[in-house]
Amino acid sequence: MNTQTSRTSFSAKDLCQIGIFTALIVVCSQLSIPMPAGVPMTLQTLIIPIAGIVLGAKRGTIAACLYVLLGAVGLPVFAGFTGGLGILFGMTGGFILSFPLMALFAGLGSRRNKKLPTIAGLVTGAVVNYLAGMLLFAVITGSDMKYAFTACVLPFIPTSVIKIILAALLGLQLKKTLLRAGILTPEKAAASRPPLPE
Repeated sequence: MNTQTSRTSFSAKDLCQIGIFTALIVVCSQLSIPMPAGVPMTLQTLIIPIAGIVLGAKRGTIAACLYVLLGAVGLPVFAGFTGGLGILFGMTGGFILSFPLMALFAGLGSRRNKKLPTIAGLVTGAVVNYLAGMLLFAVITGSDMKYAFTACVLPFIPTSVIKIILAALLGLQLKKTLLRAGILTPEKAAASRPPLPE
């Protein structure tokens, strides 16, 4: 009975952790560098995968979803203190809408706290993010996929590689530290497995 309840509900600690990472995503979203094609370079794509790694697939995805929902209702949480449905369905909307998937894949890849699977999850999330961003950018601007790739992906590849490495290293270390300190609760789905070794 208790096991079933733990799998279908969140504790106050879980909600606090989700809220903290949602707030971190909002803050990092404002640290952006404008780019010529209109798609800014931000730290969202660093903190969102870290949320997935640290909180786990479920809670990390929820944190990213909350961020998207806050912006959808008009709160100025997107890059440049913007918000609203116009942003979600604008040139950068595909990137924002796929943020929860970035957190999900990062969380799934890091379940066993191994670097290579974590990096594989981060790369998968980045590819999905780029594809979604390119597709909506092409639709909104009326451009072809070649131009969308040049505008939305090519300039960001070097920093994406750096962010993936940083997210893997920082995310796994932060998760390990918080678990040892008892600040972070393990994923509910993994509650039946033995605790992580020290």
